[in-house]
Amino acid sequence: MRFLHGHRRTRPLLRRVALAGAALLAAAAAMPQAAAATEGAGASGSGPSGGGLSAVIRYTENGVPHILAQDYAHLGFGTGWAQAADQVCVLADGFLTVSGERSRWFGPDAAPDGSLSSAAKNLSSDLYFKGVRDSGTVEKLLAAPAPAGPGKDVKELMRGWAAGYNAWLAQNKITDPACKGARWVHPVTVTDVAARGFAVSVLGGQGRAVDGITAAQPPAGAAARSGGTAAPGAAPRTDTDTHTGTGTGTGTGTGEIDPGSAADAARELFDTTRYDMGSNAVAFAGSTTANGKGLLLGNPHYPWQGGRRFWQSQQTIPGELNVSGGSLLGTAVVNIGFNEKVAWSHTVATGTPLNLHQLTLDPADPTTYLVDGKPERMTEREVAVQVAGGAPVTRTQWWTRYGPVVSNLGAGLPLPWTAATAYALNDPNAANLRGSDTALAMGKARSVGGVQDALRRTQGLPWVNTVAADSAGGTLFTQSQVLPRITDELVARCSTPLGRATYPSSGLAVLDGSRADCAPGSDADAVQPGVFGPGKAPTLRDAPYAENSNDSAWLANADTPVTGYERIWGNVDAPRSLRTRGALEDVSAMAAKGGLGVADLQAQQFANRVPAGGLAAADAAKACAALPGGTATAGDGTAVDVSAACGVLAAWDRTADTSSRGALLFDRFWRKLTSSTAAKDLWLVPFSAADPVRTPRALNQAAPGIGRALADTVAELRAAGIALDAPLGENQFVVRGGQKLPVGGGTEALGVWNKIEAPWNAAAGGYPEVVHGSSHIQAVGWDGSRCPVARTLLTYGQSSNPASPHSVDQTRLFSQERWVTSRFCEWDILTSPQLKVVWPRERR
Repeated sequence: MRFLHGHRRTRPLLRRVALAGAALLAAAAAMPQAAAATEGAGASGSGPSGGGLSAVIRYTENGVPHILAQDYAHLGFGTGWAQAADQVCVLADGFLTVSGERSRWFGPDAAPDGSLSSAAKNLSSDLYFKGVRDSGTVEKLLAAPAPAGPGKDVKELMRGWAAGYNAWLAQNKITDPACKGARWVHPVTVTDVAARGFAVSVLGGQGRAVDGITAAQPPAGAAARSGGTAAPGAAPRTDTDTHTGTGTGTGTGTGEIDPGSAADAARELFDTTRYDMGSNAVAFAGSTTANGKGLLLGNPHYPWQGGRRFWQSQQTIPGELNVSGGSLLGTAVVNIGFNEKVAWSHTVATGTPLNLHQLTLDPADPTTYLVDGKPERMTEREVAVQVAGGAPVTRTQWWTRYGPVVSNLGAGLPLPWTAATAYALNDPNAANLRGSDTALAMGKARSVGGVQDALRRTQGLPWVNTVAADSAGGTLFTQSQVLPRITDELVARCSTPLGRATYPSSGLAVLDGSRADCAPGSDADAVQPGVFGPGKAPTLRDAPYAENSNDSAWLANADTPVTGYERIWGNVDAPRSLRTRGALEDVSAMAAKGGLGVADLQAQQFANRVPAGGLAAADAAKACAALPGGTATAGDGTAVDVSAACGVLAAWDRTADTSSRGALLFDRFWRKLTSSTAAKDLWLVPFSAADPVRTPRALNQAAPGIGRALADTVAELRAAGIALDAPLGENQFVVRGGQKLPVGGGTEALGVWNKIEAPWNAAAGGYPEVVHGSSHIQAVGWDGSRCPVARTLLTYGQSSNPASPHSVDQTRLFSQERWVTSRFCEWDILTSPQLKVVWPRERR
């Protein structure tokens, strides 16, 4: 099925386009009947076991599919088919993860891609996810009636997605070398699709603690003291794991944890600027725009490889749903996007989505804990994992009324299980399979009020904020995420000594698990027990601008601070990141200027201003020039002539454009300086809560680390053969199809809006690959027509298959700072010069 169009918009062309659009819509309505007729007599229903599912997919520039269907099951089918066509290997790899089969195919000691949990090795990943499967957790959540569980429409989307993915596998040959001919690629079920959604939901909670959950074991001799009796129905314990990397617990220590060290570790663990996910988003109200309508710029920072990539599409059920945007792989909904009336984006939030309960154990049995003086036995879950080239590994996981026992939250925060104490992790998002309901409801919203209502009704976002704008000029910032209902009052009443250290620093509460009255309470408006209701979420409506760059809600608008929320949501009156400070400077100036349009959003995305450079480059150049003889001492004690660097720093344009000379020099210098010098020693003007955007400032030119950082940087660049004034793009780039593509933007420490994170590899030329950063970018406004004015960019392209033209096309655009004009209305879609129409269906 093909449409050929010339460039002139003649009346016959208009007639042909109108007829084509009508025919496509009629075809969508007739799909189930046509499929049933094709399959022959006796087929009934429209599901995979009946007449079969189908969809119409119209592809436009850059391989963006516009999926047209008559209902949610068929829409899910088209979405699953189209995602498989672009990302089958990445998707199949993720399904191995959530089924607990990585060790079987790739070995227990290999590392997962990290997209669905923090597991260090396949074995711990498999033990956790196999435990989820064995316990029936996902099936129970699927069976829960809405709003506690997924709604009917989302269940139909998931059913259709699985059928579409399976149909693509059955009808196509895999060409991606990542899994071509691999026996581990296989059909999936609705439970597999839902399990992937579950993994995303618990990324900030149980997913962060997978190694600690699977490693937690009672002190030596616990089974003998307890008589070795397992929970009813459990298999006998067998500790057959001999592989490295997952351990068997923290066993026999004293259990003493240094509060100061724990506070520092928790602060680092929950620091949103350190994640491989982040984002910027800003909404502008009609009072600041040229036409009185709202504007939204979304700039998520996500991994460029693996299973946490975005994928673009438009989903349409005539008269029911019409939404365009980015979906996380494996999901059947648009997660970040826009429709005719409203646009939204998400940013990773500062709310701490878990807490710990410190258990008081029975002196006679460390697998029994006391609550209000009464003993409760832990539940044993025996989990067996198949391992390539070896016998299955069986491990016991230990669960309590609060959640799983955990032996650590990362290497920096050990939580030893002793004869007296253990720690259980409470993650309310382990009961939250509503994320797709929230996304679907937002896709159907007609205003920022509708977005807010969708969040209230479904309450499905586990770890993100929402920023939105609408065609009426409204704006919204809200931190409507699922958090344990831990108030400051509860913490004051129930914190253990460890919790009194970690809660102020990070929002991580450690509560007394021996008291039932120390469990999180419930709000009347909450969708599930034990969490805050949506009425408690920090929210700002209809401000001239609403912006977030992964700091707390406090300065969503610097002129109207948001306060009054509990510490678990985030902090107030505390230093902001340089990215937040730079963003607030930029967007407040834009709002004050007024007359804004979509082009202003595009300019902001690629301004590549380096806030750190504006604050420190001139002073760093002066400090450099003041060094005796132009020489500084490097970290290894050698003297380095740094005089040439002084002029480069002074002349640098303070941007991270690919053509910027001096950007790379400052980048390497700044990373070294800030990693070795405390903030209190770096700035002459300290942070002030009364002036949070402009403080701290004024680089201390006498800071002892400046000379050393300059010497180390100059020596490093010279050893790599890189000129001190080399244009950034010569040394920050990606290679695609044998072509070197320069990449602008910069790292978190620089504060650049267009965030780019790339590992340093001097031998390969500097920063030769982007690992995460700007991903699905959208700049959206309205002009009074039914078609939103939208420019988008998926920085890494639609496909991970190097043989696909859509694995590199948008990366080239990103390199050139060019955008894709979104095709949303039927005219735009059907007049695309690259229009390609396919009609996938089940063959049964």
